[in-house]
Amino acid sequence: MAVFSLCNAAQAQTRIRDLTSVQGVRSNPVYGYGLVIGLDGTGDQTTQTPFTTQSIAAMLAQSGINLPPGGSIQLKNVASVMVTANLPAFVQPGQSIDITVSSIGNAKSLRGGMLLLTPLKGPDGQVYALAQGQLIVGGAGASAGGSKTQINHLSSGRIPNGAIVEREVPTPFNLGENIQLELNATDFSNATRVAQAINKGMGQELAQALDGRIIRVRAPSSPNERVAFLSKIQELGIDKAVGTAKIIVNARTGSVVMNQAVSLEDCAVAHGNLTVKITSTPVISQPAPFSQGQTVSTQQSDIQISQSGGEVISLKGAAQLSDVVKALNTLGATPQDLISILQAMQSAGSLKAEIEVI
Repeated sequence: MAVFSLCNAAQAQTRIRDLTSVQGVRSNPVYGYGLVIGLDGTGDQTTQTPFTTQSIAAMLAQSGINLPPGGSIQLKNVASVMVTANLPAFVQPGQSIDITVSSIGNAKSLRGGMLLLTPLKGPDGQVYALAQGQLIVGGAGASAGGSKTQINHLSSGRIPNGAIVEREVPTPFNLGENIQLELNATDFSNATRVAQAINKGMGQELAQALDGRIIRVRAPSSPNERVAFLSKIQELGIDKAVGTAKIIVNARTGSVVMNQAVSLEDCAVAHGNLTVKITSTPVISQPAPFSQGQTVSTQQSDIQISQSGGEVISLKGAAQLSDVVKALNTLGATPQDLISILQAMQSAGSLKAEIEVI
């Protein structure tokens, strides 16, 4: 069954903070390689993941413990992991951030594990945070007698406030006499309206739209005044321009999302259903007594194909989104059929929208 989502244009004004972001004010990803210990026999199989053994040997060597040369270590309670996190904008040394821990070997589960001290580096190779702590894994699993059951994912987990920031990420926010606002989506109309709203709200010509995405604003040089200035700008409202007509189709779930700009001209659609039904029945062949034969199990398939004739349905042109949805619902199409119908309407020129399949 197809699911339609209607995205109507907002009647009230939209705040500038909901349409833009400040250039240079963003999060920064960091990552690191680490070890999780204390697993209940669900760690890496070291014969298949030799880097886990190498990591343990290197860690023990740093502690003054040298393993016998040529000896093999059989570990069941250790897993090699990658630790990832995002440093928020303006984060300072000493503050804590959340981290995600993911197995990179063949560990069965990270549940109950403890992450050893792991340095988190940025693209420049500098250490920006140190991670350590007890993992929280949302999944659960059990196995016995050849049977296995599992809920959610067991090879990754999170540690809230699991890393301490050690280095500040430089930001250009307080540099120069201008700040730049970036629209979340390129739109020349919205860029112009944001600049006009800033100039009107602040009482002077401070903002200038450079293109369909960037608005340059002259700001005070004092950090305190600049923060207060930006706070006032973000609360200003504009009448958001109607965006490009667009339809987003999720081919996996059958969801169809349209914005308010979608319109439909008069057209006729022939819609037919093709049904393929495949039924598999197990067939077991038993050998005769004392014949030393083996029991053989096979599948017998029954395939039935039925097709109903296509019916031509006339769809009247509609300018409103609600009318477009009502017109398409009269077809009673499946999600797969609906995607084909929408694409055919667009190719014929009757559907005035851009279709994006995700």
